[in-house]
Amino acid sequence: GDAGYPDAQVQHFGNAREVLIRVAPRASEASAQISEHILEALRGNTAGVEMRRVEFVGPQVGEELTEQGGLAMLYALIGILIYVALRFEYRFSLGSVAALVHDVIITLGVFSFFQIEFDLTVLAAILAVIGYSLNDTIVVFDRIRENFRRMRKGTPEHIMNVSINQTLSRTIMTSFTTVLVLVSLFVLGGEIIHSFALALLVGVAVGTYSSIFVAGATALALGVSKSDLMPVAKEGQGVDDRP
Repeated sequence: GDAGYPDAQVQHFGNAREVLIRVAPRASEASAQISEHILEALRGNTAGVEMRRVEFVGPQVGEELTEQGGLAMLYALIGILIYVALRFEYRFSLGSVAALVHDVIITLGVFSFFQIEFDLTVLAAILAVIGYSLNDTIVVFDRIRENFRRMRKGTPEHIMNVSINQTLSRTIMTSFTTVLVLVSLFVLGGEIIHSFALALLVGVAVGTYSSIFVAGATALALGVSKSDLMPVAKEGQGVDDRP
């Protein structure tokens, strides 16, 4: 305020003696002039103030970060689509990607609704959420595939329901312990990583939901059946032969 920047944001960084100051760029001043004015104002109130680092993120840089972040998420989703299609079946890959897109949209929606700043740490958190949610989804899909091959009777809906119930305790316990760690990180980690921890908290909660209710339901809606995941019978082997 004393330096003429009423919109400046001050956050503690590391400890009480280190702070992070953010100010909006001005067309009439270069970034070096802005940092000099802030340093003069700080030294006028407190002797021995030291400025350790200055970073400038202009509109062009922000636009590039947005573009690169979007491409990173797009490439991740394409890679996941190919991986799940090769390991399971293409309907499952579409189900997993639908769940991940669901997770990303809701996480971004929370940040947009509450007007929380989106930076590179949040982007990293969203990519981590994609990996976490995919892992949960793969566990559920693996059990569905196993039960499709083991359970001779039952509709795909019934087998999926049984498979999800069998993995439910594992999914909930894993997410619960992860949330405990993230809450500790959010509370004790300081303001500098609040956005990162919040994105992970929202993403893990939503990812747990999507791996249970979205991924399998999407594959089912696309018409997946037991025959899609049955192993190819070897030549000369009867259809009803047991392994």
